[in-house]
Amino acid sequence: MNWKKLVLPHILKLQAYSSARDEFSGDAKVFLDANENPFDEEQNNWNRYPDPLQKNLKAELEKIKGIAAENMFLGNGSDEAIDLLFRIFCKAGESNVITCPPTYGMYKVSSAIHNVENVEVPLTPEFQLDVKNILDAVNESTKLLFICTPNNPTGNSLRKDSILEILETYPGIVIIDEAYIDFSKEESWIKELDQYPNLVILQTLSKAWGLASARLGIAYANTELIKLLNKVKAPYNISGPSQKVVLEALQNPEIFKKQLKIILSERDRLQVALQDLPSVKKVYESDANFLLVKINQAKDLYQKLIEKEIVVRDRSNVQLCDDCLRITVGTEEENNLLIRNLQLLLID
Repeated sequence: MNWKKLVLPHILKLQAYSSARDEFSGDAKVFLDANENPFDEEQNNWNRYPDPLQKNLKAELEKIKGIAAENMFLGNGSDEAIDLLFRIFCKAGESNVITCPPTYGMYKVSSAIHNVENVEVPLTPEFQLDVKNILDAVNESTKLLFICTPNNPTGNSLRKDSILEILETYPGIVIIDEAYIDFSKEESWIKELDQYPNLVILQTLSKAWGLASARLGIAYANTELIKLLNKVKAPYNISGPSQKVVLEALQNPEIFKKQLKIILSERDRLQVALQDLPSVKKVYESDANFLLVKINQAKDLYQKLIEKEIVVRDRSNVQLCDDCLRITVGTEEENNLLIRNLQLLLID
């Protein structure tokens, strides 16, 4: 498909802002190009603007992900990439996007911010894509389709055959949000980028890599779409301190692997412990670092846990998630504390 026909004309014509660091490459001893403060008392380079295209970070991600840097966009969390996709493809008051609730709430919020209709095609009761109704919902104004897998808040992975059918037939941009892919046995869709020019994959370092505070999200796409994202983004969208922290973490993958192993083990243990509690109707299978738990009087239990200084997520008002709490997998100590308090509260 010719996905460029979906891009707003003024975005194609846009002349991107050229920062001082965009216009220079190589080594230098004196920088007098960006109106920076010349003093660096702490010798940490915080007085200088950061690399606008995060070349060092992308070089490390290339090694880890096996995807070329020109196929990556780095944003202030995945939310920045989501926002930019709306700016590039959606016209306020005219375009629409498709989401499949229950799913990540920022898709709907971004739709509202950009005054773009959000067409909701709910997941099936088994938390899978309703492909027929998704394709039936498409019209000439449809630009984006958001698929979250593993899905939030349900935790399950969506069927590959359903996603493939959509990629083969859906005429717009398909965004697969893989924020929780590191916790899943399923393979990432990044290996399919060459096959589908309308495919965008979102990942994050906030979850398995433990870098939520650094706010680093990644979008993978064809090189021309990545160029558009870089053209529309703010000049220095990833701060210098964030780039430094993330680069150090990426160069120490053994810490990531160790923590991931612990989280997966604790997820399995927590699932068994929760299922054995009275009033728990179901603990859904999860490919993420959280569990969706259907339980009697979920709202009341949520408040009682707050009183015990334990915060989980009440999802009981979310479509298809009646009487459900979403519980993140914590440390062994945190999980034990949760279980002990739930045992006392549910017995009472």
